[in-house]
Amino acid sequence: MRKISVILLFVFASSFAVSQDLLNNLQPVFKAGEQLNYRFRYGFITAAEATLKVSDSNIKFDNKPIFHLTAEGRTAGTFNVFYKVHNRYDSYIDRSGLLPYLYTENIREATYRRSDKARFYQNEKKVVAKKGTFKGGSQTFDIVSAYYFARSLDISQLKKGDKFDLDYFLKDGISTMSIQYVGKEKVKTALGNVNCLKFSPSIQPGRIFRKDSKLYLWITDDGNRIPVKAQVEILVGSVTMELTSANGLKYPFTAAVK
Repeated sequence: MRKISVILLFVFASSFAVSQDLLNNLQPVFKAGEQLNYRFRYGFITAAEATLKVSDSNIKFDNKPIFHLTAEGRTAGTFNVFYKVHNRYDSYIDRSGLLPYLYTENIREATYRRSDKARFYQNEKKVVAKKGTFKGGSQTFDIVSAYYFARSLDISQLKKGDKFDLDYFLKDGISTMSIQYVGKEKVKTALGNVNCLKFSPSIQPGRIFRKDSKLYLWITDDGNRIPVKAQVEILVGSVTMELTSANGLKYPFTAAVK
């Protein structure tokens, strides 16, 4: 079930992408100790689970303190019998600017194995990875740091239909994803009914997604800005991501309503 792994990457990379022009009032909306748990359903079957964590670290880059971000995805239940997946992604980011210094990934999908390491040099606009050096923009992210950076931006001026871009490094190079703000919507989750902001990120058709596939993402409309649900159409059926638990949040979970 490598498609589950790919979809997980899309959710991380696109979970709240916004324009680089919205850099004012950048403040972390998360803190060390935050942990978010998700499940991925293929139809009515739970196919995979994912965990996102924020930790303190003694490691420093450019003599600056950092956050250590960890994202893990794994198949669940009977999917482990047919195609076992356990992938881990780590990102080390600056505590103030939230830009990445180092990104690592360890991919284990059935008999397939891959690991990578990418060093980000933001001032030089480049990323150095195993497969070479890649030219980035004024700010370039990995799939995990993009998620945490975007959560922390000031989006108070967003209007329906607004579109934004985000550059991120993944596997063989740097890509740009375009995201459209759809509007506000209330969704039912494992944590109750939640007031959300809804987005529709662009996706590339291919062996996983149809030409007309749509990806929708729902983010809490509160100080935490955490994804509570995502849904994407694939070649056969659809995959849904749902938040199952959230611990160590920086702010009260005020998006939940009765």
